[in-house]
Amino acid sequence: MSALTHSEITALLLALGLLLASARILGEAARRFSLPAVLGEILAGILWGPTIFGSLAPTWRAYLFPTHGGGALAFDGLMTLAITLFLLVAGLEVDLSTIWRQGKTAVNVGLAGIAVPFSVGFVAAWYFPVMMGWETGADPLIFALFMATALSISALPVIAKTLMDLNIYRSDLGMLVIAAAVFNDLVGWIIFAVILGMLGSGGGSLGIGQTITLTLVFALGMLTLGRWVIHRILPWVQAHTSWPGGVLGFALSLTLVSAAFTEWIGIHAIFGAFLAGAALGDSEHLRERTRATIDQFVSFIFAPLFFASIGLKVDFLAHFDPVLVVTVLVIACLGKVLGCGLAGRFSGLARREAWALGFGMNARGVMEIILGMLALKYGMIGERLFVALVFMALATSLMSGPMLQQLLRLKKSRRFTDYLNARTFINPLSGHTRFGAISEMAAVAAQVAGLEESEIRDAALLRESLMPTGIGRGMAVPHARLKGLSSPLVVVGLAPGGIDFDSPDGFPAQIIFLILTPLQDDGVQLEILADIATTFKVKEIREKAGCVTNCTEFLALIRSGCEL
Repeated sequence: MSALTHSEITALLLALGLLLASARILGEAARRFSLPAVLGEILAGILWGPTIFGSLAPTWRAYLFPTHGGGALAFDGLMTLAITLFLLVAGLEVDLSTIWRQGKTAVNVGLAGIAVPFSVGFVAAWYFPVMMGWETGADPLIFALFMATALSISALPVIAKTLMDLNIYRSDLGMLVIAAAVFNDLVGWIIFAVILGMLGSGGGSLGIGQTITLTLVFALGMLTLGRWVIHRILPWVQAHTSWPGGVLGFALSLTLVSAAFTEWIGIHAIFGAFLAGAALGDSEHLRERTRATIDQFVSFIFAPLFFASIGLKVDFLAHFDPVLVVTVLVIACLGKVLGCGLAGRFSGLARREAWALGFGMNARGVMEIILGMLALKYGMIGERLFVALVFMALATSLMSGPMLQQLLRLKKSRRFTDYLNARTFINPLSGHTRFGAISEMAAVAAQVAGLEESEIRDAALLRESLMPTGIGRGMAVPHARLKGLSSPLVVVGLAPGGIDFDSPDGFPAQIIFLILTPLQDDGVQLEILADIATTFKVKEIREKAGCVTNCTEFLALIRSGCEL
C-alpha cells in the first residue's frame, strides 16, 4: 500500500483526537484525587478498547482502531514515536552525578535493588512458570529472564514525582533514593536490551553476540564519550540558534538517531532514546527551561497517547486473573522492598529510613508497563500476564507515597487551593470596608460550612480587632478558629477598588482571603498563610489575580504560575 486511503486518514485523525482528549481529561481527573495521571490515561484506552467500547460497538471500534491495514500501521508508527520521545524525557531525569555523590550506599542499594528481586523473579518463573503466567510455547529461559528483569526495574519518573510531592526530594534520603533508582534503571534497561537481543526482536541481520556486544559498547560510549561531546556541543547550539527551536531540534535529532541505531542492532528504539536522554540531561548546559519545554511537549501530548493505547491492546476484563495479579504483586514487592531495605540497613540507615528507601524504590509505574508492552508485542508473555503487570505497576506506584509518609511520619503539605471552590469565590466584593467585606465573606462561608453567619463574622472581626490582617502588596488574610467546623475553609474575595485593612505598606487590599479552621487545626492555618504568602510573592501573579472573572480562571492562574 503506497498511501493511506481517505477513509483511513479520517479514522486515524478522529481516533487520535478522541484518544488524546479522553486521556487528558481522565488523567487530570486522576490528579484531582492525588492519583498518578497515567492511571487515568490507561483507563481512557480501556474505555475505547475491546474491554468497553469494543464490546458495545465492535464495528465502530474496528473502524477507529483497526488491527491491520494502513491505518493500523500508521497508528503503530505514531505510538512508537510517542514511546521513544517519552523515554527521552525519562532519560533526562537521570542525574548520573548523583550516583557518585551518594557513593557506596547508593551503589549498594542499587545493586541489591536489582539483584534480590531479579533472583526472586528468576527462581519463581523458572521453577513455577505456570504460576507466574507462562504461556505454552514461550522460551522458558527468556521468560524467566524477562520476569526477573520486570520485577527488578524501578520507575525513576514516578519515584522522583513521589519524593517531590512529599517535599523530601532534596533531602539526604531523597537523593539516596534517586541515586539508587538511576543506577537501578541503567542496569535494568541494559539487561532488558540484552534479553531483546537474545529474542532477536529487532529483526536485524546481526547475531546475538554482536547485538549484545554493540549494546554494551553503545551504552558505555554514550554515557562517557557521548556525554562529553554533547556537553561541548550544547553551548554552541544555544549560542548560534534561536531558543527553544535550536536546542529542541538538537535534542530530538540526537534522540531519533540514537533510537534508530539501537533498533538497527536488534534492540528496541526506546533504549537508544533513554541513553540519549541520560547523556543530554547530565550536561549542566541544558537549561531548566529547555528541560521543562521538552517535558511538557512530550508529557502532555505523546505520553497520554501512548499510555491510552495500552488499553486498546487487551480486554482487561476477559484476561484479568486475580490469583496471577496477587502473585505477581506480592513477589514484586517482597523482592524490591526486602532487597533495598536490607541494603539500607547494612549501609547504616535507621530502620524507618531503610524501609522507606525500600518502598520508595518499589514504585514501578510506566517503566514496568513499557516492558510489559514490548514483551507482549514480541511474544514473551501472554495477555493474562500483561494485565497482571499493568495492575502491579499501578499498585506499587500508588502505595509508594502513603508508605513513605507512614514510615517517615510525614505530613502532606497543604495548599490554600485545597479548601477553595467556586462557591467560596466572590468577585467582586460589594463591601467597601473591612466590616462589610468580612460580613459578606462570612455569609458565604456559613452556607458552605453549615454554621451561623454571626458566629463566623464575630470570630473574624474579633481577630481583626486584636491585630489588622492586611499583609501588604494588596492582600489581606482575615482568619479565625471556629468550634464546630469540621474541616478548613477558604473564601477568596476580589475588591478591584481596594479595601483598607491597615496594611503595613499602606496600600488597600484587593485580594482578600478569609481563612477558617477548626479549633484544633494541627497547624493548617499557618500552612495556609505561608502558602498564600509564597504563591503571591510574585508581582505578576498578584496583578493578574485582580483581572480574573471566576474561580476557574483564578485556580488556572495559581497552578500555571502566572499565565492564564
